[in-house]
Amino acid sequence: MTIAREEVFGPVLSVISFSDEEEAIRMANDSPYGLAASLWTNNLNKAMNLVPRIEAGTVWVNAHVLLDPSMPFGGMKQSGIGREFGSAVLDAYTEIKSVCIAH
Repeated sequence: MTIAREEVFGPVLSVISFSDEEEAIRMANDSPYGLAASLWTNNLNKAMNLVPRIEAGTVWVNAHVLLDPSMPFGGMKQSGIGREFGSAVLDAYTEIKSVCIAH
C-alpha cells in the first residue's frame, strides 16, 4: 500500500499484520525512504537483534519521536543527507583534508 511505502508526515498510524519477524523486517525495509522507525516489544533482546536490520536512520524502541540533542538524527536511503544534532552535525560544516609529505 502507498501509505506503507511513502514518507508520510502527519498524525498517521499504519497497522499491518505480519506472520513472522522476517516478514516484518521485509515490509519495514520495502521503501525507498528510511528516516525513522518505531519498534514495539516487551522483549528487549529481540529488539536489539531487530534494530540493526531496520533500514532507518533512527529506530525508537517502545517510543516515537524522542529526540536528544546529543543523539544524531537523520535518515537513510532517500530520506535526507547528513545528520542533525550531536557531534555528527559538524560534518556538514567541515571538510577533512589528508596531507602526505615525503621529506
